[in-house]
Amino acid sequence: MASLKEHIDLNNLPQHIAVIMDGNGRWAKKKGAMRIFGHRNAVQAVRDVTEGCGELGIKYLTLYAFSTENWNRPKAEVDGLMELLVSTLKQEIGTLMDNRVRLSSIGETSHLPGDCQKNLQWAIDQTKNNSGMILNLALSYSGRWEILKAVNKLAADVKEGKVNPGEINERVFENYLETSGIPDPELLIRTSGELRVSNFLLWQIAYTELFITPTLWPDFRKENLYEAIWSYQQRERRFGKTSEQLNPVS
Repeated sequence: MASLKEHIDLNNLPQHIAVIMDGNGRWAKKKGAMRIFGHRNAVQAVRDVTEGCGELGIKYLTLYAFSTENWNRPKAEVDGLMELLVSTLKQEIGTLMDNRVRLSSIGETSHLPGDCQKNLQWAIDQTKNNSGMILNLALSYSGRWEILKAVNKLAADVKEGKVNPGEINERVFENYLETSGIPDPELLIRTSGELRVSNFLLWQIAYTELFITPTLWPDFRKENLYEAIWSYQQRERRFGKTSEQLNPVS
């Protein structure tokens, strides 16, 4: 069977793809297993999407790995997730290096356990000179937290006279966000069929195209990624304008 990859226009790729990786718990429940089993089996999906984006030439991939709200889950599940993060970073470092992927992170990573912080920073340092795609992990992250943090930093700079209040605009404000220097995602993929953005990149996804799939995250593979990108390429991105403004008749 032909792959959708053959139909993707390589001249019309999103620079930045963001993914809400949802459905690990439901996937495990279907198998009659504990939730952490779903999280462990989700590693292959992360590997597939990372490789798929890298092969196509996507420049930025942001994965919603652990939200601020996820700290409220049962302690056993949170502990298992943290252990999985450490072991995955160690196991996947070779693949990241082979594919020239540069790792980065956004979120309150200071809230992660010490060994997680240490291994995350180690992986970031190991890949910092790689020239390929940037893989951005959102860890202990929420969009509202990010916006409030940015407002507080901006207010402090205004108070210290570093910023003129009359000169504050979107571009100035974006410099205070966790994603400063990274373009907004053009495509947001959400797995498991849920129809919400779950406090993810709230500022950045103002004009992002959404792709919702019923596929549970552990089952997500390259072909699912190609489907999302192909769907994105069928859409007309108007940014508030009309079709006629974008495509004037000569």
